[in-house]
Amino acid sequence: MNNRCLLQLALLLCFSTTALSLSYNLLRLQQFNSSVECQKLLEQLNGRPADCLSDRMDFKIPKEIKHPQQFQKEHSAFVIYEMLKDIFHVFKKGYSNPDWNNTIVTDLLHKLHQQTDLLNTMVVEKLGEENKKQAYSMIILRLKSYYVRIRMYLEAKEYSSCAWRVVRDELYWNFSFINRLTDKFQN
Repeated sequence: MNNRCLLQLALLLCFSTTALSLSYNLLRLQQFNSSVECQKLLEQLNGRPADCLSDRMDFKIPKEIKHPQQFQKEHSAFVIYEMLKDIFHVFKKGYSNPDWNNTIVTDLLHKLHQQTDLLNTMVVEKLGEENKKQAYSMIILRLKSYYVRIRMYLEAKEYSSCAWRVVRDELYWNFSFINRLTDKFQN
């Protein structure tokens, strides 16, 4: 009887690991495609004229995001989830650049919302509170501070067109970092 229970438990563990691995492979593909689509949408928003160069700013994205070698795939998923939520909130404020096409901003918000929902369903809910607490370490706090700096910059610049162009460029690069984090899903 004990051997049978152990065999069933081993099979269940094997199948759940395989299923989670397949989920991560699918998630990796979907996340990469979503990031590319978001970058294309951001590119469609007005370019950066030379007169905005003086408004450039280093918002100081956490170095762990630039070099995510130490992340496990579960933690990468949480970090990506937080980044997408914060990017969504930057654009959702309703103070977007009046020169921008609202349809593009709406499409971007929709894509971000879709991806956060997918990450929440496939990863965040399944992995539970313990992994979430581990992921919400100092890096998440530094990441939150980074996005606060972006929002404060926009506010200080009174949501000017140049400020939005600087932020748009900064957030464009966020998707490159998200893709690096997404690569962790294949390990």
